Amino acid sequence: MRFRPCIDIHNGKVKQIVGGSLRDEGNRAKDNFESELGAEFYARLYKRDGLKGGHIILLNPPGSEYYKATKQQAMAALKEYPGGMQIGGGISAENAQEYLQAGASHVIVTSYVFRDGTFRRENLEKLVRAAGKEHVVLDLSCRKKESGYYIVTDRWQKFTDVRLTPEVLDELARSCDEFLIHGVDVEGKSSGMETELVRMLAGWDGIPVTYAGGIGSLEDLEQFREVSGGKLDFTIGSALDLFGGSVPYEVVAQM
Repeated sequence: MRFRPCIDIHNGKVKQIVGGSLRDEGNRAKDNFESELGAEFYARLYKRDGLKGGHIILLNPPGSEYYKATKQQAMAALKEYPGGMQIGGGISAENAQEYLQAGASHVIVTSYVFRDGTFRRENLEKLVRAAGKEHVVLDLSCRKKESGYYIVTDRWQKFTDVRLTPEVLDELARSCDEFLIHGVDVEGKSSGMETELVRMLAGWDGIPVTYAGGIGSLEDLEQFREVSGGKLDFTIGSALDLFGGSVPYEVVAQM
């Protein structure tokens, strides 16, 4: 079980948002925290502390008026910590190499592979050819609907028809190096993890999985350790004192 740090960038600023509040229209989101510091500051901190495999996420779509500023922040972070962080947000087979050459260890992809609500195997195959399986992370962030968790795309705004199950994990694991999975309904709320989701992920035996969503205290983190059996890596964002919360970064960084 490892701590995977994050740098989320929205409207050209490092932020922590309530996951389900993000809207492309008007570049809107409910902010938990907005930093006065640039993304490179956080990358430098993670590098100092030897924290590898964290993720940088661009939360504006390429068509946004803020996309250029958001991408500049992301590139500055990659330059500060080459080989130390993954990057996601608008990644495709066409631009994956740009980010890898800029210093990303992996590219993180959802919407390109799950286009228009369905799994596009041909896009995943193109991505693997462009980046290499060893550099691909599939973001299978999900929301609960009816009796299961369904993968969501386009910055968590659209449901796909793909239910997250051990069988789906088995299939997709053949084409990537890791999974990143946010429990979107609790993301940014510090209200506790998606226990059912964590239990399912921990029961699967495959490639590394990083879980994010709802861990809001050291007590929550201990519960996560118990439910996951220490098999999953984790991300804490809004709840960290680094981003205005109460969980001590210095404690978590040493786990």
